[in-house]
Amino acid sequence: MSWLTPTMQELMLEAFLETLAMVGASAAIAVALGLPVALLLHVTGRDGLSPRPWLNRPLGLLVNALRSTPFIILMVAIIPFTRLVAGTSIGTAAAIVPLALAATAFLARLFENALREVDGGVIEAARAMGASRMQIVLKVLVPEALPGLVAAVTVALVSLVGFSAMAGAVGGGGLGDLGIRFGYQRFMPEVMATVVLVLILLVQGVQSLGDWLVRRLSHR
Repeated sequence: MSWLTPTMQELMLEAFLETLAMVGASAAIAVALGLPVALLLHVTGRDGLSPRPWLNRPLGLLVNALRSTPFIILMVAIIPFTRLVAGTSIGTAAAIVPLALAATAFLARLFENALREVDGGVIEAARAMGASRMQIVLKVLVPEALPGLVAAVTVALVSLVGFSAMAGAVGGGGLGDLGIRFGYQRFMPEVMATVVLVLILLVQGVQSLGDWLVRRLSHR
């Protein structure tokens, strides 16, 4: 493979590490923000522990608005915010901002669905034993929904891999950027094929690990 020079190998490794950094950092932020949002949506819903329509509806609309915005448009639309947070609008650090924002809205809904799957009888039993709302949320709701929460994170990680590649098209760095610059702009289909293969393997690895964790948690 004459195209796979030491320089190209170094670029490939650098791009792969940038993709891992983007996906990992944005996923961590999304989980940290998305879970509280999901809990708030679930608890304040019509059948929640503390129904609050005045809070639930606007929050739900905001989450839906972020989810329905195509990622490439979201990246461009929040460039001023990205520049404010990251100090720049290009590169790996800048790409993390829209990635985290998109993943937070996506995860919030997936987490909410996982929380809804918790057996209502378990919650009623906790109430009958005198547990407070906070205790029900932290000691009953979240632990019981854990397999579903992990499955949601797995789905989000797979989506983030695709989003990170898309971010490369507008200067976000990572494998997507490498594929565009060399595979497309410099007419090197071997580079594009390698990038696609690496992304497929990465997604497969994430999905397999997530499925394994869900199985372990489901039979704990």
